[in-house]
Amino acid sequence: MNATALPPAADLESMFDLAPVSLWLEDYSGLKKLFDRWRAEGVTDLAAHLDADMAHVRECMAQFRVLRVNQQTLALFAAPDQDALMVGLASVFRDDMAGSVKHELAQLWQGRLSFDNHTVNYTLDGRRLDVHVRVRVLPGHEEAWDRVLVSLEDESERLAADRERAESERYARGLFDHSPVSLWVEDFSAVKRLLDDVRRRGITDFATFIKVHPEFVSRCMQEIRVIDINHETLRMFGAASKPDLLHNIPKVFRDEMHDSFAEQLRDLWDRKTSQQREVINYTLGGELINIHMQFTVLETHLDSWDLVLVSLVDITARKKAEAYLEYLGKHDVLTQLCNRAFYTDELNRLARKGPWPVSILSIDLNGLKRVNDENGHAAGDALLRRAGEVLSKAVDSPGWPARVGGDEFAVLLPTTDERGAEAMRDRIVSLLELNNQFYAGNSGHTLSFSIGWATCAAGGSLDEASQRADRSMYVDKARHYAASRGSPAG
Repeated sequence: MNATALPPAADLESMFDLAPVSLWLEDYSGLKKLFDRWRAEGVTDLAAHLDADMAHVRECMAQFRVLRVNQQTLALFAAPDQDALMVGLASVFRDDMAGSVKHELAQLWQGRLSFDNHTVNYTLDGRRLDVHVRVRVLPGHEEAWDRVLVSLEDESERLAADRERAESERYARGLFDHSPVSLWVEDFSAVKRLLDDVRRRGITDFATFIKVHPEFVSRCMQEIRVIDINHETLRMFGAASKPDLLHNIPKVFRDEMHDSFAEQLRDLWDRKTSQQREVINYTLGGELINIHMQFTVLETHLDSWDLVLVSLVDITARKKAEAYLEYLGKHDVLTQLCNRAFYTDELNRLARKGPWPVSILSIDLNGLKRVNDENGHAAGDALLRRAGEVLSKAVDSPGWPARVGGDEFAVLLPTTDERGAEAMRDRIVSLLELNNQFYAGNSGHTLSFSIGWATCAAGGSLDEASQRADRSMYVDKARHYAASRGSPAG
């Protein structure tokens, strides 16, 4: 094979001058002589020698002699010509460059005559350049280092994009980590494969399928992979660290979570990849948390479900407030018994549906007006609270007592006949006596009830039964005042 002839010198000159990358032809022979002198003086560790005195670094840099640069170099460094560039070299090679120069000097000291590096230069108009440097001592000049070719590739745009991307990632990470709501990044790809497999088996009624196969729901829960969680998640669930929480996931998602996750699966089956619902979780300490959950498969991952964002907001306080407001809407604050509104609603419900028979006790607190007039309303309120204590202890589910007026009470007893109603009346009287014995030593007023009752069978009228119970109570009240020879007023 014949050797290919080298291009003419003029062509080589043009290739150098018109190359699309920055090229520098330099003379490092002065540096070679300096290194030889230092070795003769006993220097063996160049890094230590340079670190001992920065003047040594400057001395090395002074040995670099630029012979020629190409057009791309002038354009890159905003120089009108090579002379202008040479005059401005001090502003080109400065600041961040010291560390990279030490690296290049170390390569040459160790005899590596071809190497690359990343460094920072500056244009004559002050712009920062991130450059990839390649250094090569040309063949035939290995002994003197008097011809060295240096190429520079401008990486500023790419590195700026990398820095911007890294900053964006740091920003996004900060938002994730310090979000005021609990955030979970999860992988549902295995869940998707399980659902797809069920479809391939010809299942169309998924709701019935998971009722018949509840173990499928549990299997899907086990296949969820948690990728990341944020700080608020650790605080919300009382976890010391991410591993602490992730190793104890069964403590967090249990009990009621099975049913709510089944609902979530039904939505996913219907291709609802963005969902929200209220669920119940538990802290690692076992405390129940009411959660508002938002679940979204990220749009670019809809084919695989391998990236899902779940946000959890603790709504326990709101739920407690709602429960308390609901309680207040149905209960009398003073006696803690059900109130008249709830009593009326329940009476109407029983009138429609039963269960039958239903008995009603109508109860009046004797002497409340006299206590209020003689001892003040605080004493009357204390008597009412005691009435609530007696009735709440006397009546068990499915029956319940209510305060339906100032000194008026009622007890609704589903599935209770006349004998049951009379037994309830006797139980209340018995507890009434115990209550009076307990408060007798505390200067408490005597608690006394007038009680009437009536029973309604299926097909009968509960309103009429209620009126009969009232009439029966008034008869008992008349007997009470006749026996005590007091006025029936109050």
